[in-house]
Amino acid sequence: MNRRKFIKNTSTAAAGVTILNFPVFGKNAPSNKVILAVMGVNSRGSYLAKSFASLPNVEVAYICDVEDGAIKNGLEALKDAPRKPTVIKDIRKLLKQNDFDALAVAAPDHWHTPAAILGVQNGKHVYVEKPCGQNPYEGELISQAYSKYGKHIQMGNQRRSMPTLIEAAKLIKEGIIGKAYFAKAWYANNRASIGVGKVIPVPSTLDWDLWQGPAPRKQFKDNIVHYNWHWFWNWGTGEACNNGTHEIDCCRWFLGLDYPTKVTSAGGRYAFKDDWETTDTQVASFEFGDEKAITWESRSCNNYPVEGESRGFIIYGDGGTLVNDGGGGYKIFDTKNKLVKEGKTDVAAEANNLVSSTGNLDLYHFQNFVDTVRGDAKLNSPVNEGSKSVLLCHLANIAQRSGGVLHCDPSNGHILNNPEAMKLWQREYEKGWKPVV
Repeated sequence: MNRRKFIKNTSTAAAGVTILNFPVFGKNAPSNKVILAVMGVNSRGSYLAKSFASLPNVEVAYICDVEDGAIKNGLEALKDAPRKPTVIKDIRKLLKQNDFDALAVAAPDHWHTPAAILGVQNGKHVYVEKPCGQNPYEGELISQAYSKYGKHIQMGNQRRSMPTLIEAAKLIKEGIIGKAYFAKAWYANNRASIGVGKVIPVPSTLDWDLWQGPAPRKQFKDNIVHYNWHWFWNWGTGEACNNGTHEIDCCRWFLGLDYPTKVTSAGGRYAFKDDWETTDTQVASFEFGDEKAITWESRSCNNYPVEGESRGFIIYGDGGTLVNDGGGGYKIFDTKNKLVKEGKTDVAAEANNLVSSTGNLDLYHFQNFVDTVRGDAKLNSPVNEGSKSVLLCHLANIAQRSGGVLHCDPSNGHILNNPEAMKLWQREYEKGWKPVV
């Protein structure tokens, strides 16, 4: 989908807005302009910055990162934007600036909740990439902050804003496949080994202390920054939160579910023997009473597809089946497996694209956020809703790490009668960095 077509399809209302019902800061900003800062611009964050800057009446005023190469990437992404962004490396200093409206957070997972909370505490709206917390406790914290500070917090589960999937979810709820009772999701990739890291001096281009921020301090190794932190529990959340969030969220959305009653997980680090701490192979199941269930299969190091796709989800009902193609497309079949309806997009999913697996379909989600900041829309994925899906991913990890079945309170997802598993509900923080709402 090209930008012109996207704007024509989605931004009619935004283009006509001239009066806002809330203050937008920035002495150089017209009243209908949303001014952003982006934290974490090495890869996905650079894409976010460029994408937000491409939307009507949106400017990126600041980029924030602690590594010189990432900053270069961020500046390169915005080289054609009308406004050249200012670089501020320390997020705490950035948020003291009063001339921007919203913060987009694309830093590593351990920064998502602390940065988002700092953002709303300093009067900023926040777009935070998934997962919205490094652990279940942070999901609760960020939801509390969303309620307390009166600022919008949108999570980056972009499928919630794709028109085809909004349509598909509505059709499921209207009963096009009868009673929908089971969903399965999957993700497959061919990630290489990260090897055994060597302790080396911190590069002069990186502020390692600020990069770690809220996380307890670890020695710098040569196989952590930029991407491999995903596979270390001190900073990352494994494939479950890294990619599972998207499809698990769709399964929960389409089935109309909140919190599970039972969670199990099987898997391990099977493909290689290296520093990778999380699983490379995982099958998690989530039960919701005796009515509905979800499963998620992850293979980080074997990319053989399911249903011909490297990622996607299927919704099963007593009157048919919906199959997603890994992006915004879907097909609906009746009980005889005859195709009865299809939803297509003009963007093919790239399941293993590290920047955006769904391409410019993400723009729908970004537009929804800025429209909500303007006062013209409601968030398609407010963080108190998105965190429910992230919690499922965390529970899968906790079940895997604790080696047992988790029984959960269906009113809030809390683990019942399992003190060992509950030790993983939250993390330790570096002294002076614990987020407080």
